[in-house]
Amino acid sequence: MCLADRPMVEARAAGIDIGAREIYVAVPPDLDPEPVRMFATFTEDLNRLADWLVAIGVRTVAMESTGVYWIPLYEILEARGLKPFLVNARHMKNVPGRRTDWHDCQWIQYLHSVGLLRGAFRPADEICALRAIMRHRQELVQMAAQHVHHMQKAMTQMNLQIQHVINDITGLTGLAIVDAILGGERDASKLAELRHFRIQADAETIRKSLVGNWRGEHLFTLRQSREMYGTYQRQIEQCDDKIAELLKDIPRKWIPSNGLFLPTKRNGAAGTAGIRTTKALTCAPRCTNDGEWTCCRFPVWSTPL
Repeated sequence: MCLADRPMVEARAAGIDIGAREIYVAVPPDLDPEPVRMFATFTEDLNRLADWLVAIGVRTVAMESTGVYWIPLYEILEARGLKPFLVNARHMKNVPGRRTDWHDCQWIQYLHSVGLLRGAFRPADEICALRAIMRHRQELVQMAAQHVHHMQKAMTQMNLQIQHVINDITGLTGLAIVDAILGGERDASKLAELRHFRIQADAETIRKSLVGNWRGEHLFTLRQSREMYGTYQRQIEQCDDKIAELLKDIPRKWIPSNGLFLPTKRNGAAGTAGIRTTKALTCAPRCTNDGEWTCCRFPVWSTPL
């Protein structure tokens, strides 16, 4: 059977091509004398688009988009009782001839009407909210790691080798030493006394690693990087609290049988306030391909020694 001979599966299907500034919508020609229209991406225009689709009797909508431009329209259409489908552009054939948004939306509408498009999975609103915070948290962790690299670079430029003696300068010992340096302490012996008793390196090795060339420009960058790292850690902590709050609204049937593990705090050395620590991994429900919910784990920003 060729494409032109395929039976009509959904006669009241619409196709939408979504861009950053303009949205092109195509509906069957027998539903409206102007079957292809262009709308702006402002909220009022999105509501006007949804009103038009509801008025002419459209029941399902397939949309193609890049990035997150599709989310506002998807939510509006879903709230109006329509059945939106977010489709993958790679699953569609190229439009014959010149490819424009005007032609794309008509091609999407036709493919959707004959049942050749498959919508992407979108979980319930509770899971979408949780997923948004978890993704934002992951980005905060990545940005915090960049400032850790900046601290290491500043210390290396001053020939402070402490990051090569202890495992992590963001641990209890590392942050205590960095905060003491920024507080004006330059005596390597006194800095070495901040060593945690569980650190494997001896005090003399730590003392030698803290003898360096104290240059003002590198101390300035070290201070800013340390402050930014602390800022991101506090934001990560707020994300953890928000995740715990959102998990309370998730139905019990979605929670995996092995339970949910949330980050915990512990008391640390001076200068480590606001650092999130844990002995487990954070767990949140995730839908598998077969429609069942399972445990999706992600590591938290732990505090090593």
